[in-house]
Amino acid sequence: MFFLDELAKYDKEIYDATCLELQRQRDNIELIASENIVSKAVLLAAGTILTNKYAEGYPGKRYYGGCANVDTIETIARNRACEVFGAKYANVQPHSGVCANSAAYFALLDPGAIILGMSLSAGGHLSHGAKFSLSGRFYDAHSYGLNPETERIDMDEVRAIAREVKPDLIVAGASAYPRIIDFEAFADIAHEVGAYLMVDMAHIAGLVAGGAHPSPVPHADIVTSTSHKTLRGPRGGFMVTNNEEIYDKYNKAVFPGWQGGPLMHVIAAKAVAFGEAAQPSFSEYAHAVVENAAALGEGLVEGGLRLVSGGTDNHLCLVDLTPAGITGKEAEELLEPLGITTNKNAIPNDPLPSSITSGVRVGSATITSRGFDADEARGIGGFIARAIFNRDDRTVLEGVAREVHDMLEAHPLYPEIA
Repeated sequence: MFFLDELAKYDKEIYDATCLELQRQRDNIELIASENIVSKAVLLAAGTILTNKYAEGYPGKRYYGGCANVDTIETIARNRACEVFGAKYANVQPHSGVCANSAAYFALLDPGAIILGMSLSAGGHLSHGAKFSLSGRFYDAHSYGLNPETERIDMDEVRAIAREVKPDLIVAGASAYPRIIDFEAFADIAHEVGAYLMVDMAHIAGLVAGGAHPSPVPHADIVTSTSHKTLRGPRGGFMVTNNEEIYDKYNKAVFPGWQGGPLMHVIAAKAVAFGEAAQPSFSEYAHAVVENAAALGEGLVEGGLRLVSGGTDNHLCLVDLTPAGITGKEAEELLEPLGITTNKNAIPNDPLPSSITSGVRVGSATITSRGFDADEARGIGGFIARAIFNRDDRTVLEGVAREVHDMLEAHPLYPEIA
């Protein structure tokens, strides 16, 4: 993998395992909504000698010497993030989305402060106040859910809860919510009750960058994100804001408050990804992600499966498998040998434990990056439905596996890697 053959000379075990993972990615239709395929440029930047450099602090204010070059790289990354998302300030040092979120809490809240976020059972994230996470243990966390009829966020309920609990911070954003979030309405509620509005756009950042989803930046006090998922960068996190006071507090919360030295090789790869997101071709990709997710959902529904909320506006579909009589865990295990990778996922108010679940989550970012079009995405939805409803018919399953293989052959992954 560019340097992969060289790795074989030094560590055969890691080389072999990495080659097996490359082959697995090549041989599977990857539908995990939090994953994507990065460019050669991102891979190269992440594998540079920048990993050698320790650079605690920020550009121009480091605690180590020899930081002039990494200062340049981090400044480029910050400027590009601001350009892509239309923000005045950016911090690109968080090691992950959870680190980005945790630093926001650390910057703006005292222990025991009240936060209001989407419940895990409704599609929220662990770091939005789940009781067994840091956000739920260090803060007084409350949650909002979905309208049971529409399976969409009920903004009247959010407002009522906010008026009742008077949160210090409201979190908008989700991990398994297929619809557009009304950031302006969230901001209105936050302003009414005197709360900060934090938007976690980790899943939709690439769609926002490409103009395929409304931006939270004009409405939120602070916006956190991962740099991977739909944004198609390296694994990592970042933050953008238009508020200078919050920016200063956040910088101190990341370092020295939450992290030590930044990962400069990853920040370089983030800079490359932000640069790619500023190109016209990225907008085409982002809109194709949304189009492919809709087509994938159509294929699932045409095959007899039910989508939570009835469809999707973004990059993912949440499939309720209850009518099909199969659990999310069983569906995941059924599909993987056929060449389709999904993840089991809870549906709203799921009666089954998180290790089993009543649904699966499927996303379109990876297949879009690989070159699949809407017709192929619709076909993938059909493959999934056909396999689920014919799970005891070996002939049908073998047929699905062959069709998956043929589809993958038309879209080789990293063909420049031997």
